[in-house]
Amino acid sequence: MDKMRRSILTGGALLGAGLLAGPRGVYASEKQQGKKGVLRFSCQEWILPGKTLEQKVENMQKWGIEGFEPGGGGLSKRVDEFKKALDGTGIKISAICAGFKGAPISEKEETRKQSMETMKEILTAAGQLGSTGLIIVPAFNGQTTLGHVEGRRVLIDFLKEIGDHAQEAGTRILLEPLNRNEAWFLRQLSDAAAICKDVNHPAICMMGDFYHMGVEEPCDYAAFISCRKYVHHVHLASRPNRKQPGYDKNDDFRPGFRALKEIGYQDFSSFECGIEGKPEVEIPKSMEFLREQWDAA
Repeated sequence: MDKMRRSILTGGALLGAGLLAGPRGVYASEKQQGKKGVLRFSCQEWILPGKTLEQKVENMQKWGIEGFEPGGGGLSKRVDEFKKALDGTGIKISAICAGFKGAPISEKEETRKQSMETMKEILTAAGQLGSTGLIIVPAFNGQTTLGHVEGRRVLIDFLKEIGDHAQEAGTRILLEPLNRNEAWFLRQLSDAAAICKDVNHPAICMMGDFYHMGVEEPCDYAAFISCRKYVHHVHLASRPNRKQPGYDKNDDFRPGFRALKEIGYQDFSSFECGIEGKPEVEIPKSMEFLREQWDAA
């Protein structure tokens, strides 16, 4: 796995506040039924140009980016900072990218406990920020010796407990399938959806990442259709280079976008990629490319 990904997802580099409370705790298909899918751009913090958070937010406003995706490491100490920077801008916290410690399906109980405790802290902060949810990977390659059967059993038990905390905080857990070079345990969107179904908890949902899908999914359209009930975040990157969308001349997001339109997707699509060239030029150019692909889907 490249160092960029590892640092974002393991160390530390937001679902509205009442979405899961009481009778409003519904899954995507129930909430989005009859709605037209939307393309709402978000961007991870480290990608945005600007020396300060305020400068990054100014660029987002200028380009029409509606969502901000920070890392989860140290998030509880930055709640006021983010609220101040985003106040009056119309920009929302989208998902929180990991930042917890340990691995939820480690064979070691103390490592699973560490994941549980650090996730709860991030989820509390995520709820305060009105986040879509906390992105988690059950285990990267080398983080567990458990096989798929036992690992799945451990994960489901883990998710039921952490789901209660996420619901109380007013946010979600978002399972992220990765490609086999990074994680063998969870690689396809349909499998993440099956886990969500087994857990059967309104705060346990998932996301899709076009880069990983390019390795693992036979069909982007079918992948998103298979998880329509649970998908609440999307990551954007060119394939196979993991640069800004449109960087590769063969980039084609239309099948996946067509599915997102059909399922009435209402959440954010967030840049998680390297930027080849000047971000001030390339990010707006990539957004225009993606809008054209969305319109053509």
